[in-house]
This record gives sequence, C-alpha cells and structure tokens, in this order.
Amino acid sequence: MKTYLNSLDDLSRRRFVERSAKSLLGVSLLPVLGQGSAMAQSGGGGGGGKAKSVIFLFMSGGMSHLDTFDPKTESSVKGPTNPIKTNVPGISISNHLPRLAKHMDKMAIIRSMNSVTGVHGNGKYVMRTGYRPRATIVHPCLGSWGQYLEGRRNKTLPDSVLVSTGSRHPASGFLSAEYAPIPIKDPARGLQNIRSSVSEEKFDERLSLSNQFDAAFRERFDHLKVKDYSDLYDEAIAMMRSSDLDAFDLSMESSKTREMYGDGSFSQGVLLARRLVEKGVRYIEVEAGGWDMHNYIDEGIVSRAGMLDRTVAALLQDLKSRGLLETTLVAIGTEFGRTPGINKNEGRDHHPRAFSTMMAGGGIQGGQVWGTTDKKGYAVASDKVNIQDFVATMGYGLGLDTEKTIYSPSGRPFTIGDKGKPITKLFG
Repeated sequence: MKTYLNSLDDLSRRRFVERSAKSLLGVSLLPVLGQGSAMAQSGGGGGGGKAKSVIFLFMSGGMSHLDTFDPKTESSVKGPTNPIKTNVPGISISNHLPRLAKHMDKMAIIRSMNSVTGVHGNGKYVMRTGYRPRATIVHPCLGSWGQYLEGRRNKTLPDSVLVSTGSRHPASGFLSAEYAPIPIKDPARGLQNIRSSVSEEKFDERLSLSNQFDAAFRERFDHLKVKDYSDLYDEAIAMMRSSDLDAFDLSMESSKTREMYGDGSFSQGVLLARRLVEKGVRYIEVEAGGWDMHNYIDEGIVSRAGMLDRTVAALLQDLKSRGLLETTLVAIGTEFGRTPGINKNEGRDHHPRAFSTMMAGGGIQGGQVWGTTDKKGYAVASDKVNIQDFVATMGYGLGLDTEKTIYSPSGRPFTIGDKGKPITKLFG
C-alpha cells in the first residue's frame, strides 16, 4: 500500500480515497468531495456588478431573435411574430413574450450579438466558455472560473450546478475535478445517490472501523499527509447529513409556486436554480432545448417562447419578492440566431451574424436595449457584441477579474471570455 500511494500524484491519491469513501459510506455520488480546502487564487473583486450568483438560461438550438427579443415589422421577415409594447416606453418585444413585456424595466436586451460559427456544438461551446473549441484543450465554464478565482463558498453544497445540460458540457475544462459543476439530469429528482444505502447502524459501524484504520495508517505513513485525505471522509459525512441538501428538493416548494414556474424540466430547473441561489450557490446553468426550428416555426415558437416567457417572468418576480434580484444576475444565451427569411419548410435556418441575449438583476440597469440590427434583422447595425464580450460581462457582473490570467497544465495563459470586453454600461 505504501509503495502504491507513493507512486500516485496528489490528484490520483485524492481520487483513490474518494472511491474508497464511496464504498465505505454506501453512496455512489459525493459531488463536492475534496473541495472543502479549496482556497481563493486571487483577491477577486475585479467586476463591477453586484451579483453573488448567476443563473444562466441556455436556449439550446439557436433561439430566433426575430421571434423573441428583436421582432421586425418588415413583412418579408417577420414570420409568425408581431412586436408588442413593454412597460418601458419605446421598447417592444415579441407578442410571444407578453409576461416578460411587463418586466422590461428589470431587463437589458442585447440585440447586437454576433458569432463566427453556425454549428450547434461549436456555438454552444463558445457561449459556455468564451473560447472556440480546440482539439488539445477543454476550457472551463464560468462557474468553475468563479470557484478557482474566489474560492469555495459552502462546505456542503457545490459552487456550481448544471441542470439538464447533457454530457458534452465543458464543465471545469482544464481545471482539476474539484472545480467541476455538479450535473443534475432531472430537477424533479434533485441530487441523487447522495444518501447512504446502508442502515444508520451499519453506517456508524463502518465509520468506527474507518477511524480505527485511519489511526493506524496515519501513524505509519504520516509523510503521505494521510490526514488530508482522512478529512475527505469528515467532509463527506458532514455533506451527507447537512440540511443544505434540502435545496435540491423541489417538493418543499408550494404547489402554487411550482405552478407559477410551469411544468417541464426547464421550468422546474429554473425553480431549482432559485432555491440554490438562496443557499449561496454561485453559478447555475439551466438548459432548454427545442429552439432549432428549421420546420414550421409558427408552431414551434408558440411552445418554446411560451415556456420561456412564463418561467423567466416567474423567476424575475420571485427573485424580486425575496430581495434576491439585485444580487442575482439572470442571463439568457443561445448559440446563434436564425435567418430573417422563412425557408421552404416554413422555418428559419442557422444565423450567427446577428442574434439577441438578455440580462437582468445583479446590478444591471433595467429598461434598456444595447445595440441594433438592420431593418430585416440580418446583420448588426450598431454596438456589435461578440460571445467573448457576453461571457466577460457575466464574469464582470459576478465580481470576477476578467483580466486575471490563469494557466492550463500545459502552461498556456487564459482569461475569462478570451479577452472579451465587458459591457460595463449595462450596469447601473
């Protein structure tokens, strides 16, 4: 055993003990094991926003700007959508978003987004990391950046959570596993496999045996810093027995609140995000698919935009009523927009040249629109924003130093958003 442990690096030793701990404690998931000792890597405070948390809502498939936040009146491009007035004079959004129209005073719409890729996989990767994909490296998402730069906030909850995002998310990228977000496949089921599968009596018996083993092991192999790894057990036990895990249990919400957000994975995932924000989780990403509308957009947009409208309006209202909106940055993103022209299948195709995103809360000055597109929504007409700028703006709003350079294991330098420039004028 001594020879084996000596042959491992620190990360491999940690993983060895993690696997042992899972078997010993009778669980199959210890999502934040080994993160309790994570320390801030910089002084932070580089951003100008007031956000303590970010809820990033990812519209997967390419959300049509023309049918959501940048509707046009030109008959050749307007499709199934008409502009409606909002509660801010002079600003109109899609008639498919009537609830959000009443919250325009809380929102800042960015209509001048631009990307260089019209491919789903690459577009999603850039929006989540600020970097174009490379064959030799995987870049971290904003949640992992936040924990690396500012340190872990809570000993019993993860620093970042991904809800319904699938298996191809870049997560912590080149950062070590301790900075990885926790994936939640089904928000209604919450955090699975975290409670012990053995009885309380058996659990205590295993802990007693573990303590006896650790005492002898530490005495023989103190130079391996066995105590550091034994502490992982203590952290795991504290997490498993913590009431903070109730944050993942949506059944604790009233039926009225759950109904306000709406049914379905995305809507309940956003409700879960609000619960996690209340517990201080820094970054929560919730994905909603179904926006790839090459066919019959007049049918698809009613469902997708209706879901977005109901759920995000509920979130903004809920955060506001709980006094959390000023400290929670809500952002809506997508990989690209959709073509102004309606295709032969009565849908819209991929269009990276112009699209829209939205931000609210977290110090954002509501009731504003940043940038414009031309009359048909084909190209950016003013104040172009690339995806790197958008990611940097979220980091800035979260108080992170977007110019801080960190280095990958291969020694390559990286910053939040790949040197993107935050849109500081969005903040009040």
